[in-house]
Amino acid sequence: MTDLSTTYLGLELQNPLVASASPLSKKLDSARKLEDAGVAAIVMYSLFEEQVIHESLELDHYLTSGSDAFREAMSYLPDAGTYSLTPDKYLGQVTALKNALKIPVIGSLNGVSKGGWTRYARRIQDAGADALELNLYFMVTDPNMKSEDVESAQVELVAEVKSAITIPLAVKLSPYITSLPNFATRLVQAGADGLVLFNRFYQPDFDLYEMEIIHSLELSSSAEIRLPLQWISILYGKVNTDFALTSGVHTAKDALKSMMAGAKVAMMASELLHNGERVVASMLSEMSWWMETHEYESIKQMQGSMCQKSVSEPAALERANYMKVLSSWRDLV
Repeated sequence: MTDLSTTYLGLELQNPLVASASPLSKKLDSARKLEDAGVAAIVMYSLFEEQVIHESLELDHYLTSGSDAFREAMSYLPDAGTYSLTPDKYLGQVTALKNALKIPVIGSLNGVSKGGWTRYARRIQDAGADALELNLYFMVTDPNMKSEDVESAQVELVAEVKSAITIPLAVKLSPYITSLPNFATRLVQAGADGLVLFNRFYQPDFDLYEMEIIHSLELSSSAEIRLPLQWISILYGKVNTDFALTSGVHTAKDALKSMMAGAKVAMMASELLHNGERVVASMLSEMSWWMETHEYESIKQMQGSMCQKSVSEPAALERANYMKVLSSWRDLV
């Protein structure tokens, strides 16, 4: 019988399927269903830096005097009433999930600037979280902001959060980094125990009739797995950390590919939101069948089997692949 177990952030998991941050963690009933279906761990929906600032009545200070290099993010903040849960209620939900579930519960903080809000990392730990995921969601729009300043600020933030907790820390990244291997290395040196690739940026649309911006959520598809798959296969064996692949995990094949690239876990949200928790059991069954058919005894045996650590010049390989893909299209014409 195949062994689907894996480890992530020092946590022993029965399989590599993890429910990533989504509304499904807001209710105990839906979280219990995920556990019963076979999900090995669950990541809480995010507590945002802006929510904590609202709660502590520091918003006026941030709007008038700025928050270091990230005051622009604050200028687009929705009304306080937009947020359905206060920080204290978030902490209460962490505790409730820990009391109700046997699988690990990973808290989630979403922020980009250093400040008093980071004390909630410790509070999430004290509420019972088994680990913490720090979601670095920030899009630079200021032409005067240098890339090295943005990256250094985020590295400092990771170090600050890590210093406040004793539980493992994972950092969820954007793919829009010039030298991702170097940035990943700096984050690990700052204290990150794991890296989650990648965060999805949600682009707005325009309503041409009402002349308004439309804020809508588009769920992912399996096609989106290629970007994190590529980067984890490049970083595995070069950056000493645990990798989690997120964005585009919808099928058993997607999860298997994640493992072969070098991920410890494959995180899912869109597939669970679209088709419900029932997909988990079928994915695990198909994964076991595929592994038996191809003579893999365990997930751990599979992890990193198709990474690029044995390639001396990954950049040259990527250019060769780029050329081959374009050539394959021309061959069809």
